Amino acid sequence: MKNGFIRVAAAIPEVRVADCQFNVAKIIDLIEQAQQKQVEIICFPELSITGYTCGDLFFQNQLQNDAEKALTEIIIQSYSSKMIVIVGLPWRFQNQLFNVAAIIQSGKILGLVPKAHLPNSNEFYEKRWFTSGLDISTQNIVYNESLVPFGVNQLFNYENTVFGVEICKDLWATNPPSTQHCLNGADLIFNLSASDELVGKRKYLLQLIEQQSGRCYSGYIYSSAGYGESSTDLVFAGNAIIAENGKIIAKSERFSLKSQLIISEVDIDKLKSEKLKNFNTPNILNKAVYCRTNCESANNTFEGLTRKINKHPFIPADDVKEETLNEIIALQTTALAKRWQHTNVENLVIGVSGGLDSTLALLVCVKTADRLGYDRKRVIGITMPGFGTTGRTYQNSIKLMHSLGISSKEISIKDACIQHFKDIEHDVNIHDVTYENVQARERTQVLMDFANKNNGLVIGTGDLSELALGWATYNGDHMSMYGINSGVPKTLVRILVEWASHRINKESEDILQDILATPVSPELLPTDKNGDMTQKTEDIVGPYELHDFFLYYFVRFGFTPDKIFFLANQAFKDDYAEDIIAKWLKVFLKRFFSQQFKRSCMPDGPKIGTVSLSPRGDWRMPSDAIGFQWDYK
Repeated sequence: MKNGFIRVAAAIPEVRVADCQFNVAKIIDLIEQAQQKQVEIICFPELSITGYTCGDLFFQNQLQNDAEKALTEIIIQSYSSKMIVIVGLPWRFQNQLFNVAAIIQSGKILGLVPKAHLPNSNEFYEKRWFTSGLDISTQNIVYNESLVPFGVNQLFNYENTVFGVEICKDLWATNPPSTQHCLNGADLIFNLSASDELVGKRKYLLQLIEQQSGRCYSGYIYSSAGYGESSTDLVFAGNAIIAENGKIIAKSERFSLKSQLIISEVDIDKLKSEKLKNFNTPNILNKAVYCRTNCESANNTFEGLTRKINKHPFIPADDVKEETLNEIIALQTTALAKRWQHTNVENLVIGVSGGLDSTLALLVCVKTADRLGYDRKRVIGITMPGFGTTGRTYQNSIKLMHSLGISSKEISIKDACIQHFKDIEHDVNIHDVTYENVQARERTQVLMDFANKNNGLVIGTGDLSELALGWATYNGDHMSMYGINSGVPKTLVRILVEWASHRINKESEDILQDILATPVSPELLPTDKNGDMTQKTEDIVGPYELHDFFLYYFVRFGFTPDKIFFLANQAFKDDYAEDIIAKWLKVFLKRFFSQQFKRSCMPDGPKIGTVSLSPRGDWRMPSDAIGFQWDYK
């Protein structure tokens, strides 16, 4: 295990029915491949030593003896590595035959787990050959002069994780053994399977694995029989699937005519974080008596990950993007509709700067008016040019309001700010934080007072990323009467505006595309001699795609700075050097802690995704907490 990740494999060996010698050779070949790739735990299909479709041959002493000899070969091979091997075979015990998983490490069997739920359908007659292990209390049996635990209720401790095992049909049961395993502390579940293939079955299987791993906050490693199983009446397509907390992270090619080895890493830190916050199970459900076996530590030092780390965790995947973005807009407009009707105000008032955040907030206001059947003129957009306003953003704000058919107003803040500089005795030529914040607070004052005069509600435009970094003027743009974007991070704001740009009208689309191409800036410093902006946010606080990445893993899973740094280097290895990532991670940590006081009194706003910084909901932190120290080495 490294950086909280454990490297696992689901193996599908080519098989010959009842040919244990051939099968064990294929199994050992995959074991050796996995060892070379520093896999820590490898799982093979159900009855993989004999083949699943042996039928009445399971009663033959020869097949049973051949299976035990093959198992011995695997045990001997395991001396060369501390990798844990989970393999399936028939096992004689108390004059009965069991379908078992053997858990092997360092030349010994750590445990034998029998199948609990046996199918007895038209296709499968396992009850003809095997006995269920469901009613057998876990006990020790003697094998090669050693005591080996035998029973369903077994857990195995490996370094910083715990894993359990179930077999095929167990997953499909009303109460799978894996549920009880996880209630008793399992982080990983390995399933040895031989499920046949039917039209449409694969989709249901993937959903089943996703749901079980999600319900149990676990990793789920599934390996099912493939090429070589008897095709007398059934076809086995070979399904190797690795899931993590409700999401498939790796899967095999179906209907392959050769052996397959699917490798990925499961994030144990993430699973433990989820359980810590959500796994509040009453003790009454946790009565089973378990045998717990300690495995040897492999001290694995694998470099990098085979799995891909999403560098934009807030942005939905392409296959669900349309549905997700529609849902986000629905969440925002439903929330705003309720607040609009509840306050019984006539108008919505919003500052329109020509930037991304105010653009998204304006689009939500317009969409909300449409949903309520209100005239769009009840949305009042105000552009407030100041000392740093560029012609580009000014023109875009004017054009956008016109194209959307809302009420618009222009109120310059320059004279008011100059008067205020005089009042507080500040030199207008000193462009410091006071110079900037005077403008931000003046804009907020205009919006608030204009809303009071016109029976309106001021809609805030600040986003989740700005809240995390404290990139807002206290009681300036930090404040509003409803923060509609407070649950939307900057990377997602951009995607939403891009998506919306193609769904309005041609005039608005052209304007929105130019807004998307405009650098992010508060425009609080004077323009240069050409009228161009001199203040770009990402030059000051760092790239938002990095900060959103840091934010997601820091708040969502409570990861340490070291873990976040490791993940960021995996995700952005082709985009940023390590020292650049470290630089901006330090900035994130410093600002996140020092700016909590702004979040402690932030306005109401809807929660959109799994990360929220509302002090009334997901994030409750004292404003004077000491920041975590982290040094890049």
